[in-house]
Amino acid sequence: MSRTTKKQLLSMTDALIRANKALKMNLNKASEQEETLIQLLSDCQDGAVAIGNGMEALYGDNTETVTELEAYCENLYQMALALQQPKKRKEMAQALTKQLLQVRRLIDKEVPNRMEVVFLPYKASMWDSLESIWMAADKDEDCDAYVIPIPYYDLNIDGSFREEYYEGTEFPDYVPITPYDEYDFGARMPDIIFIHNPYDDKNRVTSVHPFFYSKNLKEYTEKLVYVPYFVQNGEGIDDEYSTPPAMAFADYVIAQTEKEREDYIKYCSEIWPDIDFKKKVLALGSPKFDKVRSVNRDNVAAPQEWLERIEGKKVILYNTTLNGMLPDCDAYLKKMERVFELFKSQEDAVLLWRPHPLMESTLLSMRPGRYDAYLELKERFLTEEIGIYDDTPDMYTAIGLSDAYYGDMSSLVWLYRETGKPVMIQNVEV
Repeated sequence: MSRTTKKQLLSMTDALIRANKALKMNLNKASEQEETLIQLLSDCQDGAVAIGNGMEALYGDNTETVTELEAYCENLYQMALALQQPKKRKEMAQALTKQLLQVRRLIDKEVPNRMEVVFLPYKASMWDSLESIWMAADKDEDCDAYVIPIPYYDLNIDGSFREEYYEGTEFPDYVPITPYDEYDFGARMPDIIFIHNPYDDKNRVTSVHPFFYSKNLKEYTEKLVYVPYFVQNGEGIDDEYSTPPAMAFADYVIAQTEKEREDYIKYCSEIWPDIDFKKKVLALGSPKFDKVRSVNRDNVAAPQEWLERIEGKKVILYNTTLNGMLPDCDAYLKKMERVFELFKSQEDAVLLWRPHPLMESTLLSMRPGRYDAYLELKERFLTEEIGIYDDTPDMYTAIGLSDAYYGDMSSLVWLYRETGKPVMIQNVEV
């Protein structure tokens, strides 16, 4: 139960108390304003029912609060019958006042005063951008933290949804998962929601379910927080990355560095001049750095087949990205083929190839003419056992196992740099 929901229930009860005071003040005019008073009694009943429904949605119908509200509604009906009976209506008004005060005390007793925090990852491979925040929330004795993976879709060229994906079963075993269709956002109203997908309907390749667009989520929480799923070199951020839709709707945005914070403020203020981004953007670092500094070959959970393959050898993490592939697919595919040929003959080194998780769906959507050529190259890599193919959601296994990085410039470079191991950037023209 969130503090937000408790506050709303108490606020609704306070509104009933104020309405009850207005009713008492106007009882002497009952003969002149009977219709008005009956409408007021009806409004009070609607308010009581709303509070009761909220309690039942969270705790069932056996709470003392719900029982007291049912008795209150019965007395509202009796009051309507007694409006023309001065003595009885006075007694009923006093009874209603006592019942509302009791309802307020019962809500305060039966609804815990705890922080409720929800994390909404969509791809398991991007969970690292939220994990250390979740760990801190999960350890807080006054906080209930929920990890709720949400569905997402590949998009057709016209922007329509194609295939649905749900990766709730692919998260680490130590992360308890709540199914997205079992959490009632409207009833629970979490105090804070953390997201790492900021694009809403502006992504050309994939989309989360529209319910989880930032514009809609803001209706269900007091604090919506956007934590970027990527990291950069710490020297700033381009306007292309700094102005997704969630920037307008999030209450807070986490920047990696103070320079990035300044860039967020600059670019976003040009698009949304009425929003105070100086208060919204906080330079607090990235949970991804917390994760990468903690992994090594001894503490990552790698498949036994991988461990046997790399024993006594150097492991080179080969990272291929969308930004590397899309500008010139033909040249990029030839480069990949040359890299595979080189490592196929190496006896003292193993290539651990980790393509971008959206590579195939992106090619199918944006470069359909090169989709089959990519699949053929992938199939050759697998059938000829050129190296290790890593399509797991956890990139930290590859980071921990490998001795060096080779591949495209991407956010993974800035993460890998934190390990202190060598980094070489791929040049497609070489």
